[in-house]
Amino acid sequence: MNNNKFFFNKETLKYSVIEKSYKKIFYKWTLYFFASILIAFVYYIVFSTFFDTPKELELKREKNELASYYSVLLGRIENSELVLKDIQQRDDNIYRTIFAKEPIPVDVRLFGIGGTNMYTELERFSNSDIVIKTTKALDMLSKKLYVQSKSFDEIVKLAKSKEDMLRSIPAIQPVSNKDLKRMASPFGIRIHPFYKVAKMHYGMDFTAPTGTEIYATGDATVLDVQKSERGYGNHITLNHGLGYETLYAHCAKILVRKGQKIKRGQVIALVGSTGMSLAPHLHYEVHVNGKPVDPINFYFNDLSPQQYDDMIQLASTSGQTFD
Repeated sequence: MNNNKFFFNKETLKYSVIEKSYKKIFYKWTLYFFASILIAFVYYIVFSTFFDTPKELELKREKNELASYYSVLLGRIENSELVLKDIQQRDDNIYRTIFAKEPIPVDVRLFGIGGTNMYTELERFSNSDIVIKTTKALDMLSKKLYVQSKSFDEIVKLAKSKEDMLRSIPAIQPVSNKDLKRMASPFGIRIHPFYKVAKMHYGMDFTAPTGTEIYATGDATVLDVQKSERGYGNHITLNHGLGYETLYAHCAKILVRKGQKIKRGQVIALVGSTGMSLAPHLHYEVHVNGKPVDPINFYFNDLSPQQYDDMIQLASTSGQTFD
């Protein structure tokens, strides 16, 4: 079949064959080629914008699953933090209270958290914010768990030495009930017998005859022995450990020496009226972690409930001045 094309020549009034030019053919096919590429590019843009490939669909599905797993993981970390916080509160307010130990300071529980950026190397990941946040949460939880674990190690040691601890707590009266004339002055604001002004009385006064035996109220080591005619007069300070110290003042005679090991109930001195004292009595103090506390809270080892109630009543109705 002849594929020639013709055109009508108006001058000759005849049809003439259109001569094929290779240059025109080249231009024509070049135009077709680039037009095809342009159309293909437009189709690619449209389909990539509005339609996902199977690979993209798979990646999106995987991303959604990872986001879900991440939320679950953060929830588990938060729940673990709540459980740990409850354990910490029990440790500070129950276990350490039982063994007369100070709570762990907050800055110790949070030791090593913060400071320099330890997560710079994780910033190279495409989802670095998620990775860094999770890593920080796990690091914080791990450090808190470590501190709590060490705390429980200490509590276990205290529990194993509980009998020694209980013997050390000052838990008896320093003067026997049978030797007491009266409870002269309890803990609190009282009128000074010499200066006649209101002053804080940091102990309890037990009025008894001169020479009455004074007992160590718990196992201890003699921390200090002083002989004086002023202030506390002849007095003894015992270190019971666990933050407890006791003081016995205005003694007529001291029967122990500094550094000596003492057992609860051991006679350490005799009642007297040395120093600033108007009559024979024992001034007795209890200190916990360096602070004076009311001794009446510690007579639980040798008194019945009724005797303890009687002592509280006696202290509340006693004189308002020191002896």
